[in-house]
Amino acid sequence: MGFWTNFGGALAVALTTAAGAQAETWQMPTPYPDATFHTQNDMDFAKDVAKATDGKLEIKIHSAGSLFKHPEIPRAVRSGQVQIGEFFLSIMNNDNPAFGADSLPFLATSYDQAEKLWTAQKPVIEKLLEKQGMMVLYAVPWPPQGLYTKKPIHSVKDLAGLKFRSYNATLESFAKAAGMAPTQVEVPDIPQAFSTGRVEAMITSPSTGVNSKAWDFLSYYTDIQAWLPKNIVVANKRAFDHLPKDEQKAVLEAAAKAQTRGWEMSKKETVEQTKALAAHGIHVEKPTPELEKGLKEIGAKMLTQWKQKAGAEGAELLKAYQQ
Repeated sequence: MGFWTNFGGALAVALTTAAGAQAETWQMPTPYPDATFHTQNDMDFAKDVAKATDGKLEIKIHSAGSLFKHPEIPRAVRSGQVQIGEFFLSIMNNDNPAFGADSLPFLATSYDQAEKLWTAQKPVIEKLLEKQGMMVLYAVPWPPQGLYTKKPIHSVKDLAGLKFRSYNATLESFAKAAGMAPTQVEVPDIPQAFSTGRVEAMITSPSTGVNSKAWDFLSYYTDIQAWLPKNIVVANKRAFDHLPKDEQKAVLEAAAKAQTRGWEMSKKETVEQTKALAAHGIHVEKPTPELEKGLKEIGAKMLTQWKQKAGAEGAELLKAYQQ
């Protein structure tokens, strides 16, 4: 019985391998819903790969955390459970502070600055991911992050005591520095977290605000343009290396196209979704000079702390960015 079981298993593997020579499917988990522009960009990337390889490589996207929850995605790619995945770059901040450079408050607050920061950040990130058996395919920023609250905020003092939605270690530190109480909440859980009183404020993009229907549970959006954090799409290096050379080329070319397209989508999203917030009755406001000054002071302190933790990688990154 054992012989036939083993023989059958070996035959199944051989047949799968033979079929794989004809066509291969990569599984791609992403934390965000289909309506999110990042996911739409990923879908276009998958179409470009399929077209360029004549269907020999298909990328199946599992959106909204349906295959792996957000924090599990880097590990799933690293371990080879999936061949490719998308996640918020700074969720790997605990592995190395360099992963969180784009979430440092007020370090890069425009698309031009964000692009310059990614140029400086990318070589460092590539080295760090290579050690974990992963490689960078493309990275796309969210729109500049704004402050969502139930009441108007005129200074940092107005934030004191608020229950604040956090999504990474950097934002948790920011919340504590502003006197808020941080709570980890993933994007799909935002409406429930607000409606149950678990959180009362958040800093996130106009996109996430609209997708979460923020007008159902809060009234103010202050356009503080705190930072432009990125999503990153990475591949398992071993899975990539096993592709034929022409398919590797197709993946890299589609990735370059996705990065360019994604940045343009992000810029367009900023304008459209900020208008959408206002159209649904949210008060869209510019920060007062007092609030801006207070927030930038927190950002400066956080940058000093980050430098101490980030070591050689952080120093290399900042030097390249500030040149």
